[in-house]
Amino acid sequence: MKTPMKFTTTTETAGAVLSVLRKHAGELSWSAARKFLEGRRIAVNGILCIDEGRRLVEGDVIEVREHPLPPPPSDDDVRILYCDEHVVVVDKPPGMLSLRHPDDVQWRRERKERQPSLEESLSRLLENRERRIRPRRSRELLAVHRIDRETSGILVFARTLPAQEGLIQQFAAHSALRRYLCVLHGWLPQQTLTSWQVRDRGDRLRGGIDEPGKGLLMVTHVSPLRRLGDFTEMECRLETGRTNQIRIQLAELGHPICGDVKYRGKFGEPPIPDDSRAPRLALHATELGFDHPITREPLKFELPWPTDMLKFIRQVSTRPAAANKPAP
Repeated sequence: MKTPMKFTTTTETAGAVLSVLRKHAGELSWSAARKFLEGRRIAVNGILCIDEGRRLVEGDVIEVREHPLPPPPSDDDVRILYCDEHVVVVDKPPGMLSLRHPDDVQWRRERKERQPSLEESLSRLLENRERRIRPRRSRELLAVHRIDRETSGILVFARTLPAQEGLIQQFAAHSALRRYLCVLHGWLPQQTLTSWQVRDRGDRLRGGIDEPGKGLLMVTHVSPLRRLGDFTEMECRLETGRTNQIRIQLAELGHPICGDVKYRGKFGEPPIPDDSRAPRLALHATELGFDHPITREPLKFELPWPTDMLKFIRQVSTRPAAANKPAP
C-alpha cells in the first residue's frame, strides 16, 4: 500500500476512522490500518488521530502520512502564565482541544488521557500545584472562550462564577484585546474584514455571507507584517470572536492560512491548493489583554511564535517566489 494517502469522507463512507480509511484505500487490511493508527501516521483534518473510536462525518479529511506525526500534547506541554483564585491564563500547545465536546465528557479516563483537553490538563496541573500549598480541592475551571485545536497561544479560564461573568462581559463588549499571528497565501493590505457567519454554508462547515442579519457578525482587523516569498505574515485583531472566524474570513477572501486543511476557499469553488508545507495550521494567539474581573487591574499577556512556526517561517522566507505569481 503506497503512502502518503489522502481522502475526503463522503456520506457513504462516514463512520469510525479505520472503517473510513479502508473504504477509501481499497485493499487495506484491518491490521495494516491499525498499524498506521498505532504508528501515529493517521491525521484527521490535519490533526493526529490515535483514537480508534473517532467517528468521521462527510467532509472530514483523513490522511496517512509517510512519517509519524509528533506525539499528542500532554500535561507537560501546558504552561501557566498567570494564576490567582479567580483567573488562570495559560499557553495552549497546538494539537490540544481547549474544551472537550459535551458528548465526549463521559469517555473513560484512559481514552481521555490519550489526547487530553487543555481543561483536563490544566485541572491536573492546578490540583498538583495547590495541593502543595494547601490540602484542599482545587477550584473548578470555567470556560470563557476557546481557540481552535490546531492553534497555539494564550487562553484564559475563570475559577469563580463572578470572574467568569466579568470576563464574558468584556469579551461581549469587545473590550478584551485578542491579537493573533498567522501566515497566509499571497498578500493582503491592511483592512477590516466584515461578514456574517452561518453554521452550515452547504458542506456542513461554518461559513461567511455578506447579508446582515442572516448570521452572526464577524469583524477582524488585519495588517500585514512582512512578505515571506509567496506568503505573508499577518496580524489579526478580533473584534468579534466567532468559531473559526479568522480562518473562514481569510479563506473566503482567497488567502487561506497555511496548513489549514478545513478552510481553503469559498463553498462551491475549487479549494485553493496549499504548497506551503506548513507542519500545522499557521495561526497563533499571540496577545490577550483584559481587566481583572474582580480587582479591575489591567492585565496583558504576550507570546511570540512558538519554535515550530519560527522554523516554518524561516523556510518559506528563503524559498524562491513562484515566477507565475503576481507581485503585491
